[in-house]
Amino acid sequence: MSSDTSTRRLFLLGLLALGGCGFAPVYGENNALRGKIAFDTRENVAGFRLRERLEQRLGVPDAPVYVLRAQITDRRRSLAITTAGDNTRFNVVGTVAWVLTHATTGDVMAEGSHETFTSYSATGSTTATQAAEADATARLSVALADMIVSRLLLLAPDLPQ
Repeated sequence: MSSDTSTRRLFLLGLLALGGCGFAPVYGENNALRGKIAFDTRENVAGFRLRERLEQRLGVPDAPVYVLRAQITDRRRSLAITTAGDNTRFNVVGTVAWVLTHATTGDVMAEGSHETFTSYSATGSTTATQAAEADATARLSVALADMIVSRLLLLAPDLPQ
C-alpha cells in the first residue's frame, strides 16, 4: 500500500466525518440568513453600494425576519504631498455602524461597527481624479458590506429563526 493511497483514504474519511457532523459551508447560496434580512441604508451612493453588495451576498428578502440598519461615514486623508504642496494620493477611511433587529418585535439581535480604507491617486486630470475617488468610495462600501456579512454569518446559528 502506497503513502498516496493511505493519504487519500484518510482525506475521504475526514470528509465523511465532516458531512456526518452537520458541517455546512458558511459562504454559499444556501446560508442560514439568505433572503431573511431587509436592508435599511442611507439614500446616497455609498448607501446604495452597501445595500447592493449586502443583497448580492445575503439575497433579496421575500418575507424578512430581520432588518439591518447600516450607516456609513467616510473621510478623506492626504497621503502623499509634493514639495509644491499638491496632494497626489488620498485614503478614504470608512466606518459602518449597523444594527440587526427582529422585523416584528424590534428587538436588537446584533450590532457592530467596522472600519477599513481604500486609496486613490490624484495625479491625473480633474475628471480622472473624480472617477478614481468615486471608484474608491464604491470599493469601500463593498469592503464594509463584506465585513458585515462575515460577522452576521458567524452569528447566524445563535439568531432565533
